[in-house]
Amino acid sequence: MILVVDFGSQTAHLISRRIRDLGVPVQVVEPEKVMQKINGHRSSGIIFSGGPAFVNVKGSPTIDKKVFDAGIPILGICYGMQLTGYLLEGKVKPGKVKEFGPAVLQINTASKLFAGFSGKPFQVWMSHGDTVLEPPKGFDMIASTADIKGGAMHDEKRKIYCIQFHPEVEHTRFGKLMLRNFVAEICGLKTKNHRTDLKGLIAQIKRDIGRANALCAVSGGVDSTVAAALVARAVGKQLVPVYIESGLMRLGTAEEVRQIFTKQFKIQPVIVEARKEFLTALKGVKDPEEKRQAIGALYIKLFEKEAKKHKGMDVLVQGTIYSDVIESKGTKHADKIKSHHNGGGLPKELGVKLVEPLRGYYKDEVRKIGRRLGLPRRLVQKQVFPGPGQAIRIVGAVTEKRLAQQQQADQIVLEEMEKSGWLKRVYMSFPIMTGAPSTAVKGDGRFFGEVVALRIIESKDVMTTNWARLPHSLLQKMSSRIVNEVPDVSRVVYDITTKPPATMEWE
Repeated sequence: MILVVDFGSQTAHLISRRIRDLGVPVQVVEPEKVMQKINGHRSSGIIFSGGPAFVNVKGSPTIDKKVFDAGIPILGICYGMQLTGYLLEGKVKPGKVKEFGPAVLQINTASKLFAGFSGKPFQVWMSHGDTVLEPPKGFDMIASTADIKGGAMHDEKRKIYCIQFHPEVEHTRFGKLMLRNFVAEICGLKTKNHRTDLKGLIAQIKRDIGRANALCAVSGGVDSTVAAALVARAVGKQLVPVYIESGLMRLGTAEEVRQIFTKQFKIQPVIVEARKEFLTALKGVKDPEEKRQAIGALYIKLFEKEAKKHKGMDVLVQGTIYSDVIESKGTKHADKIKSHHNGGGLPKELGVKLVEPLRGYYKDEVRKIGRRLGLPRRLVQKQVFPGPGQAIRIVGAVTEKRLAQQQQADQIVLEEMEKSGWLKRVYMSFPIMTGAPSTAVKGDGRFFGEVVALRIIESKDVMTTNWARLPHSLLQKMSSRIVNEVPDVSRVVYDITTKPPATMEWE
């Protein structure tokens, strides 16, 4: 087994997913419980995750130094490298340059960890402030970037390897090969292709729901539709899909939901009209966390009200996936990035049992499950959309007017992306009403209107993203249409920020 020590990284669970993909047993543990796990189990390797803390700050998560003398291979990632350097008496300090996002790594010394690709420099994904300036005794610095000398270090005699970047994310080239090298070549474990146990997943859902009726919160998106498909496969007509028409979704979503469930599942969904209630709940609310909490609370209130109309409706099914969980502070040492209405945005006390069959999966895994369930490719590959909808794409207060502006701009982006063939090539594409005013000239006169930002990104697992390199002609077309067709908009800007440091959405 490989142990992944979770120091609060947004991608700690993703590390375990990569190891699981190699067909190797893996368990995520808190740092305080590592020695207990080592003494009680046969561990073949240990991976230290990253984390938001700083090793020189009092109270930061740490680990028993005995772990380094246990004779078990160790891979330290990001904070894991810094902590290794700190505990073994190297020099760790805040870097003069902090790296967030892509960087180019140069391997300077051969290492088993880099076997098979130690030639030309390649892109890695960074997210750190501290840096190992001097390695501990017995370690050699083996890689660097343009900004830091401590890109990686190793003590091959003790089988301890440390890297400052994140090999688990899609945007690090050769990252999966590094993890395979650690598991297979350094820890000596056999690897094989892993596939989700669909039968086991459906059987677990059946046990969780039992004979109860299950109200499934659906949005027309990939996650809730795949969750509903799993539940339908498990309990059939006990499934009652409910779509809350909040008015915050993309135009035409309600009809799309009706088509999905009547054609795919032969089940008539319940459509609850609640536009006025959501606008009332959001009136004057500017803080994004308060928006999410207000939306989440109203969703639950409406779902509970609907549940009372059906006999034995004791279960609420949601399409929560792991990226929702971790951003809502899903582990002990993680930072809370933002509440998700189906995660941190939920009330503490629910009147029904919550079932989340996809909670441990990532977006690309959910898409694979959907394909195996026989869902149409156009549905499974559909562009994602946030649960709180357009409310978090409107910076500041949500009004009926600004919501209409946002939805009109959103429709323009979708139309132009579709016509150009780019829609299927990106992960997300959407506008944001920024709330920032800007001067423009319209009809030879001065005009003072709102700035709209475009965010169009590429991603697979949601944990990292890169901005799409769209043709300038396409950007120009979208900009011209938005400024000319959407009322009170003065200009359009393009967001070229990666994740990290940015999040997927603006709020």
